[in-house]
Amino acid sequence: MPNDNLSAAIKEAYASAPSDSVIIHTLEFRHAGFLDSNNQVESIRVCLDYRDWEAKLEDDAALFAGQFKTFVGYNFDIELPGVESLASPTVKITIDNVSQEIITQLDQAVILPDLLYVTYRPYLSNDVDGSGRLNAPHMDPVLTLQVDQVSADSANITAIASFGDFANRRFPFEEYTVTRFPGLAQ
Repeated sequence: MPNDNLSAAIKEAYASAPSDSVIIHTLEFRHAGFLDSNNQVESIRVCLDYRDWEAKLEDDAALFAGQFKTFVGYNFDIELPGVESLASPTVKITIDNVSQEIITQLDQAVILPDLLYVTYRPYLSNDVDGSGRLNAPHMDPVLTLQVDQVSADSANITAIASFGDFANRRFPFEEYTVTRFPGLAQ
């Protein structure tokens, strides 16, 4: 099925698999409880590769918009939803051999009531700046999911993510107020 969110370059890479262009799949986990050593909000960023990559985030990213950030090389797997008629399709993400730092961050996230989100961004290995850093993601908009469940053992984490609870959202999503739409006032 065609995906209009993907750039022409990444569509070509998927179709022809050129040897000089590898698709770098990345995940970014965001939660209000993820803090760096200075108690500033941070995120967990991983890429499906043997090495770390510096990559530019999109200009409308939830955190660090337009900045270059490091994605740490990890092996991970994304299991897409089946073709059943479930109430809400879910995606299973498994990251192997995670560091204790990631486990600690996830333990902290469990304590706080905020939602955990994961964002998927594909990059191309040959789309780099002069410093060898990956340019913007080749998907617009990027795919962001709500993580509903996380489990961890000594070496792996597994996250179950979905598009959120659409059944209980208001419709229409936009609020029609007199302030925004003066024509409503009689």
